[in-house]
Amino acid sequence: MIYEAMNMFAPNHQTTIYVNARALIERQTHRGFEVVLQTRNKAHENKKSIELPGGRLDLYESFIDALKREVKEETGLGITFVEGQSSRLETVNSGNRVECLRPYAVYQTLAGPVDSMGVYFLCYAEGELLSTGDDTEDIRWFSISEVAEMLRENHEQFSWVDQAALTFYLAEKGLT
Repeated sequence: MIYEAMNMFAPNHQTTIYVNARALIERQTHRGFEVVLQTRNKAHENKKSIELPGGRLDLYESFIDALKREVKEETGLGITFVEGQSSRLETVNSGNRVECLRPYAVYQTLAGPVDSMGVYFLCYAEGELLSTGDDTEDIRWFSISEVAEMLRENHEQFSWVDQAALTFYLAEKGLT
């Protein structure tokens, strides 16, 4: 079951917004910082695009659980560290549970084909990359200088949501 937030302030107007957990999986090598990118390969979509791992939350699934599940399904990697996870606080009141934590970045689409919002987490992971994952292919590590160059040459090869996240990340690293 997919988690979709409904607009409770306009009961006669149903609005669906998709909620996502997305991963900026980072490592440092002799080439400097690298991140995992993959090609989205969904049969019902006409265009393949480069994206970061991640996807929609299941009903009442925590961001961290969704992040770990999506990364494993799409890349084969196991998340070993999530920046901000130590800030996680869960409250329980009258059977209601709420998770609060500090993510790396948050996005909200302001226009486009899908109304969505999501949370990006800066992560470390271990394991072997899959050659193909759940609706993904060509999963590999890219140096952040390669990513910066790819965005400059043709930003439209990236998913429209992840263009923003990668630009934000590269700015944080001083590469824009």
